[in-house]
Amino acid sequence: MEKISFNEGWKVRKGVADPFEAAFSHGGGETWRSVVLPHDAMIEEARDPACPSGKQSGFYPAGAYTYVKEFDVPAEWEGRALILEFEGVMARAMVYVNNTLVCSNRYGYAQFYADLAPFVAYGKKNTVKVIASTQEKSSRWYSGSGIYRPVNLYLGGSAFILPEGVRITTERADGTALISVSAEVCKKSGAGGAFHARLRVLENGVCVSECDNALTLSAEENDTLHARLTVHDPRLWSDLTPFLYTLEISLMRGEEVIDLVRQPFGIRTLALDAQNGLRVNGISVQLRGACIHHDNGILGAATYYDAEYFRAQNLKRAGFNAIRSAHNPLSKEMLRACDELGIYVMDELTDMWNEPKNANDYSLDFGTEWKEQCRRLVGKDYNHPSVILYSLGNEIPEIGRASGARMNRMLAAYFRELDHTRYLTNAISGFLAVSDALAEFAAVREFSAAQEQAQSENGEGSEGMNNMMGKTEQEMLDSFATSPILTRCVEEVACELDVVGFNYLTARHAPEKEWHPGRVIVGSETYPTEIARLWKIVKENPHVIGDFSWTGYDYLGEAGIGIFHYNAQSNAQGWYPDRLAYTGDIDISAYRRPVSYLREIVYGLRTRPYMAVFRPEHEGEPFDKNNWKYHDVIESWTFAGFEGKNVRVLVLSPSEEVELRLNGKTIGREKVGKTEAFSAIFTVPYMPGALEAVAYTGGRQTESFTLKTAGVSAQLLLQASKQKLPAGEQGVAFITCELADRDGIVNRAEKREVTVCVEGEGSLLGFGSANPSSEEGYQDRTAMFYDGRVIAAVRAGKSAGKCVVTFTSGELSQKIALQIV
Repeated sequence: MEKISFNEGWKVRKGVADPFEAAFSHGGGETWRSVVLPHDAMIEEARDPACPSGKQSGFYPAGAYTYVKEFDVPAEWEGRALILEFEGVMARAMVYVNNTLVCSNRYGYAQFYADLAPFVAYGKKNTVKVIASTQEKSSRWYSGSGIYRPVNLYLGGSAFILPEGVRITTERADGTALISVSAEVCKKSGAGGAFHARLRVLENGVCVSECDNALTLSAEENDTLHARLTVHDPRLWSDLTPFLYTLEISLMRGEEVIDLVRQPFGIRTLALDAQNGLRVNGISVQLRGACIHHDNGILGAATYYDAEYFRAQNLKRAGFNAIRSAHNPLSKEMLRACDELGIYVMDELTDMWNEPKNANDYSLDFGTEWKEQCRRLVGKDYNHPSVILYSLGNEIPEIGRASGARMNRMLAAYFRELDHTRYLTNAISGFLAVSDALAEFAAVREFSAAQEQAQSENGEGSEGMNNMMGKTEQEMLDSFATSPILTRCVEEVACELDVVGFNYLTARHAPEKEWHPGRVIVGSETYPTEIARLWKIVKENPHVIGDFSWTGYDYLGEAGIGIFHYNAQSNAQGWYPDRLAYTGDIDISAYRRPVSYLREIVYGLRTRPYMAVFRPEHEGEPFDKNNWKYHDVIESWTFAGFEGKNVRVLVLSPSEEVELRLNGKTIGREKVGKTEAFSAIFTVPYMPGALEAVAYTGGRQTESFTLKTAGVSAQLLLQASKQKLPAGEQGVAFITCELADRDGIVNRAEKREVTVCVEGEGSLLGFGSANPSSEEGYQDRTAMFYDGRVIAAVRAGKSAGKCVVTFTSGELSQKIALQIV
C-alpha cells in the first residue's frame, strides 16, 4: 500500500465540545489552534502542585483534547482501500469521519488502524476528528496527552498487502541464509482472480535473491502468500554489524503492479541456554542494558524519528547495547533507530494486568483486550531484528498468586503462537511476588530475633544464621532476594519463561544455576549504583545474560526519585517543582553523568580514568538517600568562593592506583577500589588551576584525565545532532549550548540566562535544561543554564531553505545554520 504522511493540517482544542454549544452557537467561542503531528498536549500545560497525579506525571495535569483535520478524497480513490494508522494516541481515543464514529482505542501506548473507506465522501472534502482523553492517575509515569505519535494514511488498490501484513523470518544463516516470507493479501469485494507476486531481496539497492509466486485470490476471503528465498554469503545483523536488507514485494496482475511493499529487515539467528547464555549468529552476547521511558525530555511524549534516533545513539555511544521499553510498547521510530544502530530490544507489553497500580490505568481493560495487545506488539515488532525479547509485564502485583501464574501462562502461550522466533521474559518484583506471604516473613523475623536473643544470652554469636536482623540494608535485601519464601512465590511464573527477569534481586542471579540448572536469568531492572557487582555476576555466570539499569536516559515523571534533596524531610507526596526522575546515566540535555563513566569502565569499554568533584556547596549536608542515587558529583574544577576549602574528588579508573596532582604538585596516591569498585576518593584544598588524575598499573603510568578551572565566560559552544534536515516538518535537530571561557573550558557553575531564536525554514519544538526541579516551561524561549548547559530541539519547515538558530546570553551570542533540503 502507498503510505502517505497524515501529520499536517490538524487543529486542536482543549476539552470535548458540548453538542449543545456546537448546535446553537455555531462554534462560537471555540479556540482552535493549528498543530503538526506528533503533538503532546500535556507538555504544554502549566504544571500544578495540586495535580492529582502528582510526582508520577511530574505535576503535569491530564486532560481531554479534540483534534480535527479536513482532507480531500479524490473521486478516483473510490473502490480503493483507505486505512488510517495512529501509531499512538494517549490514552483513550475515538476516531470520527464526517461525524460518524469509525473506531475507538483504549491503550494509549499501542498503534491502531481505522478503515476510512466506508465513511468518506469521494470527490469532496472530508473531516476526521479524534477525541483523545487522558485521565489523572492513568499511567506510570509521565504519559503525555493527545496524538503524540505519527499518523499515516495507507492507500491500496483492488488487491493489497496489509500494513504489518509482511513477516520475514530467518530460518538459518550460515554460508547461505534461508529466508521465509509470508504476506497477508486483501482485496476489495469481488476482486479475486489470478495474480502473481514478485519478491526481491535488495542489498544496498541491488537484487541478491528473487522469486515469482503465482497467486489465485478468492473473491470472498483474504489470502496469505508464502515464499522462501536464499541469500548467499549474507551480511548478518548484530549490535556490532547492524546491516539491513530490504524485501520488495510487487503484487501484480499480468504486468501491472497493483501493490508494492518495501520492508527493511535483518538476517540474524538467536540461540539461548543456561550453559552458553545468549548467542546472536552463534556468538555470545552479554546485554549491556538500559531501561528507558517513552518521553523525549523537552519534547514530552512527542515521538519523532530523529528524536528517538538521537536518544538511541547517545545510549549506544555511552556503552549500552540493549534497551528495555519500560513499561510499555516501544515506538516504531525507536525500533527503526535500534535496527539501524545495532541495539537489542526487550519490548514490554504493559505495566499491569488485572490488578491496578493507579485508579484509571489499563487494568480496567486488560482482561478483555490482552490478546489484541499481544497481536499489536508482535505485528509491530516482527520484522525488526533488534527485538530479541518480549516482556509480558513489569512488576505485576498478582505475579505471586495462582491467578497471576495462570495469566502469565496464557500470555506466554499466546505470544509463542504469534511469534516463535523471540524469547519471553517477565520483569518480576520480589516484593510484589510475596505480597500474600508477608505474614510468613514477619514470623521469620520474629523467630530470628528470638533465636538471636537466646544465643546472645548464651554468649553465642549469630554468624551463619538465616535471619534478617542486625544486618545492613544490603544484607537484608540479599537475604530477601534468596529467601525460600520468594523462591516458592515466583516458581510457577519462572518455569513458564525463556528468560526470568528479576527487578532489584541481584543476590538471586548467581545461585539460580544451583537451584535451577537450566534457567536463564536477566537483571530486568537494577540499581545504577550496583553495576560493578552486577557485571561481575554477568561475566562469571553464562546463565545470566545481562543487566538493564534503571535508567539509561532521564525521563519525565516519577519526579525526584534520583534528586539529592538536601536538608529536607521526606515528602510522601513528592517534591514540587521536581518534574524529572533524575536517575539516568544520560540527562535530558544529552549529557553523560558521572555514573555513565563508571559503567563504561565496568563494561571494559574505557581504559582512561574519569574524575568529578562532590558539589562543595552541599558538603556535609544531609540528604535523602536511596539506591538510585550515585554520588552528587560534577565534572568541573570551577568553584569560585571555595578557595582554600577542602573538597572531595572522585576518580574512576580500571587501573590499580591513581595519583592526584593539583597544578603539577602531587596531592596523594591511592589504590583503586578500597571502598568502592573502580573508585578512589581524595580530599583536596580547592585552588584554581589544573587537577589531574594519573592512572598506574604494575607501577607504570598509563593514562590521565584533567579538569581545568574556567575563566571568564567568553563564548557559547554549540553542537547540533545534524545540520541537514529534510523538508516536511518531521525532521528534528537537537542543538546543545554550553557556556565556556575563551579556551573552550565549560563553566558549569555560573548562573545566567540564555535565549534561543529560530529564523527561516524551521521552528522551535522545545528548549530547556536538565535541571530536574525547574519551573521553566519547555516552550519558553529563555532558560537558565544548568551545569553550564541547555538544549534546543528545532523542527524543519515545510519547504527547503535555511534555518538559523541563535543563542544569546548577555553579551554573548552564537549562531548555527541548518540546511532544510
